[in-house]
Amino acid sequence: MAPASPLVAAWELGIRLKAAREQVDMTGTDAAHSIGVTQNYLSNIEHGRRKIAEDKLTALAGTYLLDDDEAAELVELRKASDGRGWWSRYSGLFAPELLRYFGFEHGAEEIRSYESGVMSGLLQTRDYAHAVHSGDRANLRGSEIDRRVEARQMRQHRISGSDPLRAVIVLTEGVLRQQVGGREVLSGQLEHVLNMIHAHSDTLAIRIIPFSAGSYGAMGSSTFHLLTFPSPRLRRLAWHEAVTSLNLIDTEARVHQYSLSFDEALDRAADVEASEEIIRDALRSIT
Repeated sequence: MAPASPLVAAWELGIRLKAAREQVDMTGTDAAHSIGVTQNYLSNIEHGRRKIAEDKLTALAGTYLLDDDEAAELVELRKASDGRGWWSRYSGLFAPELLRYFGFEHGAEEIRSYESGVMSGLLQTRDYAHAVHSGDRANLRGSEIDRRVEARQMRQHRISGSDPLRAVIVLTEGVLRQQVGGREVLSGQLEHVLNMIHAHSDTLAIRIIPFSAGSYGAMGSSTFHLLTFPSPRLRRLAWHEAVTSLNLIDTEARVHQYSLSFDEALDRAADVEASEEIIRDALRSIT
């Protein structure tokens, strides 16, 4: 079971309110008018971007003719959405869309990640993460680096915590060879990955695409992730990172495209045992 995420709770509440409104064939404008708010206010609630007061929620439940059980479920979701996730303390450091991603990742049940140039943030050692951020002097101030590394370490609780995320992480072999931070830092990083594989074998699978794999659709692509959630009411999300853009993707067709690309990359990857041997070979080559 994934831990509670206020952002995911707000998202599910919004989805269920929109579905309830459409079930009674009511426009957003009419629904907003019925409880004395603007259509924009209600739209933000339905998209999980704004919290709703309990009295307004109760009024909507009556307008939408919801039964007592469903109305009570929505009240519980509203309460869950009231909290502040760990990521909120970094609101001045990261873009709002990236903070939203942290919230979704925290409340996800499964992540499927593709990384072609750098070790997955969920697996990075502190030294490796510091070296990654230190290499981005064009976009980061030196004073930001330690806090960004700290946030990356916070994200890793989803792998090693009491409610572990199921993770399938596909890396290209080049990630294992790129000497981020130098030989010593990379060596520590690869040892850490091997330890993680054994410590979390039930929930973590790391698959390596070897240099010999040939071409595939995602080759040369930047980082992307696919997130799945515990509630069947919540659709899968995709997240894509590029040098100058961060995109949270929720349209079904585009998420499906990312899913197909991930499946193809996974098909090119070595199996779990062979992937571990590729990692060990990369480690031997620098020690």
